[in-house]
Amino acid sequence: MSENNSDLELWPIGNCQVSGLIDRRGGIVWGCVPRVDGDPAFCALLNGASQDVGVWRFELEGQVSTHQEYIRNTPILLTRLEAADGSAVEVLDFCPRYEGNGRMYRPVAFSRIVRPIAGNPRIKVVLRPMKNYGAEQAETTNGTNHIRYLIHDQALRLSTDAPVGYILEQRTFRIENDTHFFLGPDEPFTGNLREEVRRMEQATRKYWQLWVRSLATPYEWQQEVIRAAITLKLCQHEETGAIVAALTTSIPEAPHSERNWDYRYCWIRDSYYTVQALNRLGALDVLEKYLGYLRNIVDDAAGGQIQPLYSVMGVAELNETTASWLEGYRGMGPVRVGNAAYKQVQHDCYGQIVLPTVQGFLDRRLLRMADDRDFESLEQVGEMAWKMHDQPDAGLWEFRTRQEVHTYSAVMSWAACDRLANAAAYLGKDDRAAFWRERADKVAKTIDEKAWKENGEGGHYGASFESDYLDASLLQLLELRFIEPDDERFLRTFAMVERDLRRGQHMLRYAAEDDFGAPETAFNICTFWLIEALALMGRKDEARELFCTMLDHRTGSGLLSEDMDFETGELWGNFPQTYSLVGIINCAGLLSRSWNTVR
Repeated sequence: MSENNSDLELWPIGNCQVSGLIDRRGGIVWGCVPRVDGDPAFCALLNGASQDVGVWRFELEGQVSTHQEYIRNTPILLTRLEAADGSAVEVLDFCPRYEGNGRMYRPVAFSRIVRPIAGNPRIKVVLRPMKNYGAEQAETTNGTNHIRYLIHDQALRLSTDAPVGYILEQRTFRIENDTHFFLGPDEPFTGNLREEVRRMEQATRKYWQLWVRSLATPYEWQQEVIRAAITLKLCQHEETGAIVAALTTSIPEAPHSERNWDYRYCWIRDSYYTVQALNRLGALDVLEKYLGYLRNIVDDAAGGQIQPLYSVMGVAELNETTASWLEGYRGMGPVRVGNAAYKQVQHDCYGQIVLPTVQGFLDRRLLRMADDRDFESLEQVGEMAWKMHDQPDAGLWEFRTRQEVHTYSAVMSWAACDRLANAAAYLGKDDRAAFWRERADKVAKTIDEKAWKENGEGGHYGASFESDYLDASLLQLLELRFIEPDDERFLRTFAMVERDLRRGQHMLRYAAEDDFGAPETAFNICTFWLIEALALMGRKDEARELFCTMLDHRTGSGLLSEDMDFETGELWGNFPQTYSLVGIINCAGLLSRSWNTVR
């Protein structure tokens, strides 16, 4: 793993209700309640140099080293802390998730078990949750075996068999037995704490390992794919089915760039790529939940415009403000809450609703198959795709100050019409199939006429109808099946994109200046798109080399953020980024040797 990733050496835990990011010292430095877009009770990650508030960690007296690893095929983290005198403890971190009483138990809760494993270790429990985005420390009350923390409009209760007074006064004490901590709902903990927390851990471990066992992984890079898949599932808010783009807000795309955005929301585009990747592994549970979320979004739109993003609860207004009490990642503010991109017009979202939803008509494994009413509803989305295929928008890169007819958006509109035609034919709706096929053909003709740019080098597709600049989304013409990899038009476009946007082993989104100046870092998903394109064009050796290089840039937890410094390899941007994890899964599937070749 690259040593350049030190500040994003974070290990996610979660249960599809809440999540936490644990740093290399074993401290929870980011975690929101009561869900991913809530108030960050643990906000030390964005608190600049002030790392002693908004954190929960166990400080081992005389600590000199740390080792971290996940329990195999789970998001349960084991951290070993060692001291200079040889004493050591292990910290087991998890958020409970398992089936019970006919439903999934996934409380707003963080569980931690501290075990002495060598010598006579002494620890101090630093537990200082904040509220109102770092404005003030949570008030506390306590009883004999619990501490109550008032965080925003709810309270969390720590139940523990550690001495409560030591925790409140932050005193160092010898730990001689396994010690249990359950920070969860503000209600008395029922049952024996020691036995119940251990039972929760075992049940949670079993749930995740059985979930992983159901995945259809490629032969090569299994561990990398499994870790990406588990983390993508952690990014789903299971209550509604929404999938967030990342678990964090405001980690900048580049140092001091102010490209600090809140990614704790459900982008229709990002979610499309996520469910597509997980579906390739057979993780239908994520798709089924997300399709339910989409049906609600489509119903609320009532045949009108779809926003590019919504809250995990489907709320449309995500007004963008700043959390002035937090200094920001490494002191690089601002810390943003909300995202003004919800106001933008991004026409690619119609295709990104149609493409995953069409599977509901075709896949017999689904518990709920889509019906004629669903098709009629989906046709309304198709109507919007048709209507908007040649209209200007902010594009997938969400430009805030300009609009054009972006080629990627137009191709997504074509894909919406194309897939509706396919679904109609499968359902025996021959008249609707012909209707949507005609529209798809017309959109394709428009794209070929207006996005193709003639020049002295033979021509290429442009990123928009109005101009001839290039962006990495043009590589997606292959993935969307708009064009074949041996088509001369794509080969010319690929050569131009690679020439203008490739920086060594990495890809920019675009090279032209945007609302914040020229891009300073590579966009990781674009590098994966480059790898996919190389593989589909038959350049698999080159694709494998680039893929292995990208894997080397992962953190110790096996994950990636959104962006990367293309000179140093340092990770930037929100973490963990669903786009980047999708890239790992898709490229591994394309490049892996077949299971049949090794049996």
